[in-house]
Amino acid sequence: MKTDPITLDLDDSIARITFNRPQAFNAINSTSVRLLHEIVNKLHKEKSVRVVILTGSGEKAFCAGGDVAEFRMAGNNVDNMVREMTSYLHASISRLAWLEAPVIAQVNGVAAGAGLSFVSCCDLAIASENSTFTSAYTRIGFTPDGSSTYFLPRLLGRKRVLELYLTNRVLSANEALEWGLINQVTTQDRLDAQVEDLANQIAEGPTKAFGGVKKLVMMSHQDSLESQMERETRQIAKMAMSDDGIEGVKAFSEKRKPKFIGQ
Repeated sequence: MKTDPITLDLDDSIARITFNRPQAFNAINSTSVRLLHEIVNKLHKEKSVRVVILTGSGEKAFCAGGDVAEFRMAGNNVDNMVREMTSYLHASISRLAWLEAPVIAQVNGVAAGAGLSFVSCCDLAIASENSTFTSAYTRIGFTPDGSSTYFLPRLLGRKRVLELYLTNRVLSANEALEWGLINQVTTQDRLDAQVEDLANQIAEGPTKAFGGVKKLVMMSHQDSLESQMERETRQIAKMAMSDDGIEGVKAFSEKRKPKFIGQ
């Protein structure tokens, strides 16, 4: 059994990243963030990867955020430790967000602190019905990290995000679905199968076009209508000349299902 705090499993075109500290509710520590950074950088080189699943080990937690016990042990050096951890964490999240392959959060339990941030930065999220979602940062006198102040306002709106941060409200899976934080809720025993079905569907799709969609959506809040439409023009023209774009048009004309290769 793998004992690394975060593991990577590659199965053809599907990559699975697992937070692997179930005894600590899959909380991330200094070792975890370094390893995550290595894993995400590796995925950028793996051209065969067409979808990524992010999940936690066990059935209690997806990721409970930062390891508070480690913060306490750092004592007067906690600020330097946090700076170093967030450097690795934020670089990893940035690379995940810009990865061409779509990233699916398979939420199998508690998603708190940075765990909530991971859910918000993923492209899609499916949660088991026993999952819960909370910010938890201000509960210990901290402010958020891990991209949640970027993604959550775009997903939920200002007032709902401030409610999460200021009250540390805990959302059930169904509430998270209603708020727009996740895409689907399922039973614990169906979670693996449902995520695998979605991952397989995406893995057969036009990966570079998916990457283009992600880029357009990410940048849509940062510029004017005209600038965004210019990006759309450049992106669709680029995709029209891609292998999958050519195959898609040909398959449509021949009234058959396209065979995308992710290029």
